[in-house]
Amino acid sequence: MDLWEAMEKDYEIISLPNNMMMARIKHHKESKTKKSKAKAYLFVVVSSTIFTHIMSLRSTKVIWDYLKMEYEGDERIRGMQVLNLIRDFELQKMKETRSIKEYSDR
Repeated sequence: MDLWEAMEKDYEIISLPNNMMMARIKHHKESKTKKSKAKAYLFVVVSSTIFTHIMSLRSTKVIWDYLKMEYEGDERIRGMQVLNLIRDFELQKMKETRSIKEYSDR
């Protein structure tokens, strides 16, 4: 959708003076549209619970930063998530290696 710049950069859309060239006007209009689209997409893709948390945030960058901070977590949290996934995988692997006889002996 070519909206990533609007997510990552918190640029301000300033009003144009009356004597601007057409290229600058077009660029201004595209930048403004991208920021609006990016914000609308962020609102659409989140659940209603998350939407209530982000609807009052003004810029797309602020919304994106909030979502990253809230749902990505810090290094320690990500490390714990990896350990939990490894543990779950190993438990699943142990279940698959059991024979039918082991279950019937119980």
